[in-house]
Parts: sequence; structure tokens; C-alpha cells
Amino acid sequence: MGSLVAGPGSFPEDSPCKNPAGGVWSQGGGAPMNAWKRPLIAACGFALLAAAYERTTEQGVMTTAARAYLAALTPEQRTRTMFPFASEERMNWHFVPLERKGVALREMTSAQKHLAEALLSAGLSQQGIIKAHTIMSLDQILKEMEKGTGPERDPEKYYVSVFGEPSEQGTWGYRFEGHHISLNFTVANGRIASSPSFFGANPEEVKEGPRAGLRALMREEDLGHDLVHALSEAQRATAIVDKTAYKDIITFDSRKAALNGQPNGLPAAKMTPKEKEMLTALVAEYANNFPPQIADMRMDQFRKTEANAWFAWAGGIERGQPHYYRVQTPVFLIEFDDTQNNANHIHSVWRDFNGDFGEDLLAEHYQASHQ
Repeated sequence: MGSLVAGPGSFPEDSPCKNPAGGVWSQGGGAPMNAWKRPLIAACGFALLAAAYERTTEQGVMTTAARAYLAALTPEQRTRTMFPFASEERMNWHFVPLERKGVALREMTSAQKHLAEALLSAGLSQQGIIKAHTIMSLDQILKEMEKGTGPERDPEKYYVSVFGEPSEQGTWGYRFEGHHISLNFTVANGRIASSPSFFGANPEEVKEGPRAGLRALMREEDLGHDLVHALSEAQRATAIVDKTAYKDIITFDSRKAALNGQPNGLPAAKMTPKEKEMLTALVAEYANNFPPQIADMRMDQFRKTEANAWFAWAGGIERGQPHYYRVQTPVFLIEFDDTQNNANHIHSVWRDFNGDFGEDLLAEHYQASHQ
């Protein structure tokens, strides 16, 4: 077996992987090793391997996936896919079944489609990719339900667009978008912005057929209901800001998230510890649609602003009644509504007040580069 030797800086000073002479215990050359050292060296080897994987960054994964995807396109497809980073198209997002810029999955070869899916996966967690694919599959159900009477439904009518040149340390972004999905990623100087991020589901619950009972966004729905039902009557009276549910999320497809007036609803500061845990679980459900680096950043945002968070509800509180909720902090906003199609049609979104499309990261980057 070869040597397992790491430099002195590979482990903390108090790590058992370090030997008194510096570095780590070695198996290469020298005197025979004591038996007790062998399992220690094996453990240290695994620690080194884990450390190597830890150094793989989300922006690195995104960059590699984007380059692979672009390299597989024809020149004509690449022209349709790539836009200057400063293009207005980068902020032209939506979540209804429109024709979009970029190349749709249905236009791609099998190989191209696999690489597009890899790029989508680079920006999501396992939980997020399952939700995204389930949402896309619902278009087939709508096609069968509507029998050609509605807009065009196609589970492969989802488009990929790239803005700027993919690079771990440069400034670029990409979007995966179609009916009820809009995922917008910006990479600036090695950091990632991931909003606006929109997931919707129509139907919210499949009512008939072989897929009856399927709910793509079950936990976003159920965790919100759990929280509003856990409140006391007095708390609920404060949290419910309107007895009638709003027709859609308030920020809709605006380029910058904004709500008029002061936050309203129930302040997190007036929740019990158990209710605060439920609020945290609700926020975490949205955050955990993304890889750990992004999810951790989102939850860190929440922890730092939880004292100034608000939970608001509109509409009925029983299952099947049209309803809307939001979680608002000084830095981000979650909106959810289930009002259309007899309260069987979800829209949900995470917006950053100053960070959508990486605006805050770009401002920091430009400021630093001009000092």
C-alpha cells in the first residue's frame, strides 16, 4: 500500500491524524507500523478524501455543466441560447406557458437533453430536482384534461438560456424556465445568487387517473397549513390579513420584489418556541430545494433576520379553501398561493429584495473593482 502523507496544514493542530513530528502518520518506508496506527491512518485517508470533495463548489459544478451543455449545441442553437450578461433578457422571467428565448428540451438531441438536465441538476438538490421533474410532468396531465382547449401543454417545453461566459470566478448566469418553473442563477466573483426561484403546480393534487393523489408541492402546502392551525385564536386573527385569498402572488413576475407598506401579519417575535420551529421548517422547505451551499446561505439569511420576520395569511384555513401565505423578512420574501382552479393550482416563489438576479453581489463586485 502506498503512502498516506498529508502536509502539516491538512489537519487541525489537535487532530489525531497528526503525529508528534508534524505531518500525519505515514505508512510509506521506515520501520514497521504499530497495529494501532493502521485504523488511524485509514480514518485519516477518508478524512483527506472527504476534504477534497468538500472543496468542490456549487459554482464549479454549475460552470462545468454549463460549458458541457454549450459545447454540445450546434452554432445556431448556441446563438439562440447565449446572451450578453448585461442583456435585458436576463431579467425577463415568467412562469406561464409562453414561448421563451433559448432552446427548448423538445428541440434537443438525446445527448443535448441529458446535458441540459445536468445543468438543471447543478442548481438544485435531490429534493428540488424531484419537484422540478414532477412539475414538468404535470403538463401531460393538463394536456389530457384540457383535450386541446387550453394553451399548448408539453412536458418538454422548458428552455435553457445562458448569460455571459460560464466561469467560476467571472460574472455569468443561466435560467431554466417553462410552465410553473423559473430558476434564475447568477455567479459573480465566485458567489451564487439563486432568485427569483419559482415553482408552481397545476393541478396541486391529481384527482383521477393512474397518478391520482400526486402532489408536487405537498410540503409547501401542508407546512403552511400546519403553522396557521398551530396558532392560537388571537395569533391567527393577527396573522390573517385578509379573509379573501389573493388571486395570485403579489410580486408576480416583477423584476424587483416589493410590497407596499409595512410588513403585516404575525411577527415571529410573538410566536411560541414550537411555532418558531414550524416557521423555520417552512422556510427550510424552500431553501432545501437547492444544493447545500445555497440552502445554507438562505437559512443563514433567515436566522439573522428571524427576529424581524412576519407570517401572513389570506383566505380560508381549511384544506380545499382558496388561500395565500407569505413569510417576509427584511431581506427575502416567500409567497405561496393556491386559489385558481378551485384551489387546486399552486404558485410559490422565493424573492430577495435586493438580491434578485444577483443585484447585491454585482453591486459589491463593481464597487470592489472600482476602488
